[in-house]
Amino acid sequence: MMTSAGRINDLGLERYTAVMPQQLLMIEDDRRLAAMVVDYLTHAGFNVAHAENAGEGLAWLEVHAADLVLLDLMLPDGDGLDVCRQMRTTSDVPVIMLTAKGDPTDRVVGLELGADDYLPKPFEPRELLARVRALLRRRGGALLKSDAATLCFGRLEIDAGARVALLDGNPCDLTARQFDLLYVLAERAGRVLTREQLMDFSKGEPLEAFDRSIDVHIARIRSVIEDDAKKPRRILTVRGAGYVFAKLQDA
Repeated sequence: MMTSAGRINDLGLERYTAVMPQQLLMIEDDRRLAAMVVDYLTHAGFNVAHAENAGEGLAWLEVHAADLVLLDLMLPDGDGLDVCRQMRTTSDVPVIMLTAKGDPTDRVVGLELGADDYLPKPFEPRELLARVRALLRRRGGALLKSDAATLCFGRLEIDAGARVALLDGNPCDLTARQFDLLYVLAERAGRVLTREQLMDFSKGEPLEAFDRSIDVHIARIRSVIEDDAKKPRRILTVRGAGYVFAKLQDA
């Protein structure tokens, strides 16, 4: 459960003093919860804007740049899944979906629509902070250096510096986490990687029992880079082991 704002300093929370704090947006209709999260993350060194509904959140994003969005699944004027879908038409900003629902289907759908992570309510503020930092590290290039080489596999090019994958010269629509997973696989082409290794190499959070988020992301990547996602030739499944990126693909 969330800890009251008055106890934040008792948690021994680090205060980061970045020259230009990263900007977060929280779209959440629960004012009490939002106030606690905003206060907590502000003490951690972030700038945090709060929108109470989908309309306000999307309007804010039209005129401001966010480094990460915390998105509630249940909003008074719409579904968080719809908001995520609309955001993904114009932006690849990292998204953590907050959900009070226990149905894993909602989480899977959220990941398929472009969310990078999800966190069920109630949650510990420290866990939220850890997930925010993990996503921003990946986004900021903790995994990929700006001078990293471009990987080429026939019609597919993966530019680590620009953080973009090109198929036949056209940019692929991938979230930050999906790009990281693709690069991890491609950089180790021919090597079978387990789900745990993929999470570790891409600086993700530890997998929980029966967590299928990696599978959802892989399915999304395949839908973008494969000619036929049902018969993949680039990212292959090794039953009982994990995934492998094929060294030999198309010419």
